[in-house]
Amino acid sequence: MEKQDIFTLIEGEFTPKESRELLFSVFKSKIRFHRLKNFSSQERFGKGDEKALSRMVQLQETLASIFKVIESAEKENQILEIKAEIILNFTKSAK
Repeated sequence: MEKQDIFTLIEGEFTPKESRELLFSVFKSKIRFHRLKNFSSQERFGKGDEKALSRMVQLQETLASIFKVIESAEKENQILEIKAEIILNFTKSAK
């Protein structure tokens, strides 16, 4: 059974400062989630969670790229439009 739900997380126009604060908060929250997941794996199994570690690196790299765009918008005195959706799909049954 395929089911999909879409929710709007962010939609609007923001100053570079607002954009930086908003996106920093979202990305840092995700990085913190994966850091805790990795810590839990280390405590429970004696080894890190490779997916969590990899995802933290990806998120940090993405955040650095986003900050470059924001810096450019700041230099050019531009407003940024940000749109972010959450898409939920059923993929398989939980065990």
